[in-house]
Amino acid sequence: MIIGVTGSGGKLGRATVERLRSDGHEVIGFDTVGHPGPGFTRIDLTDYGQALDAMLGVTARHSGLEALVHLAAIPVNGLVPDAATFHANVAVTFNTLFAAHRAGIRRVVFASSITAMGFPFDEAPPALPVDESYSAANNTYGLGKVVEEAMAAQMARWGEDVSITALRFTNVVAPDEYEIFERASEPDYRRDLIGSWIDARDGAAAVALALAAGRPGFEVYNVAAPTSGTRQASRAAAARWFPGTPVADDLGEFESLMSTRKLQRELGFRAEHDWR
Repeated sequence: MIIGVTGSGGKLGRATVERLRSDGHEVIGFDTVGHPGPGFTRIDLTDYGQALDAMLGVTARHSGLEALVHLAAIPVNGLVPDAATFHANVAVTFNTLFAAHRAGIRRVVFASSITAMGFPFDEAPPALPVDESYSAANNTYGLGKVVEEAMAAQMARWGEDVSITALRFTNVVAPDEYEIFERASEPDYRRDLIGSWIDARDGAAAVALALAAGRPGFEVYNVAAPTSGTRQASRAAAARWFPGTPVADDLGEFESLMSTRKLQRELGFRAEHDWR
């Protein structure tokens, strides 16, 4: 397919572009920074005109996209004031999804976040591992993701055979960042992430699977490594962090407390990288 990837210069974006190209797709990257070349166009997605123009075609780049991966965003709270985070991210996602709708792109995968399901989990989730049925926003970044998921679910109804998939990514770790797991024995390491993490290359694999398996309608999947980013057993971590919260009887010894069961069951996801 000819696939557009917004946020192609980011950590997950770079891994996604590399993965999709290795799978044989033609990929056009879109981002605010970078040197324009055969596979990249600089774009400001806060400008709907640029978003629409880019989806319809860019001279010397493409004359139409068959699928879209939307990863562009202000990635965390704190880089700009809180309201600016919400305004920018929701507007960019609307511009991108609506432009894709206008351009007739029927297969879209976009990045949601663990922040749409309770991060930093100051309030205990209803059950562990936390699955896609739970939504809770505790900051403006997470609130934006909840809004974007709701918006995408409605927009998926607007065209025949339109598939939009939201991937709730946890903390993405690049291959050269594994030294962060030197703290994995600390009892509260990654508590705000309920112990979860994902290698950027496995995150890109989840994007590729979602694109390949996309079916009409809207779906949400958690994307994390199936095993935790801590050395303590998952049941012990759950008891320490969320005493009294129900835990699945079949929870694996080091299974992620951010459930990836749906991703594994429906899309066949298998992580290829483990910090251990």
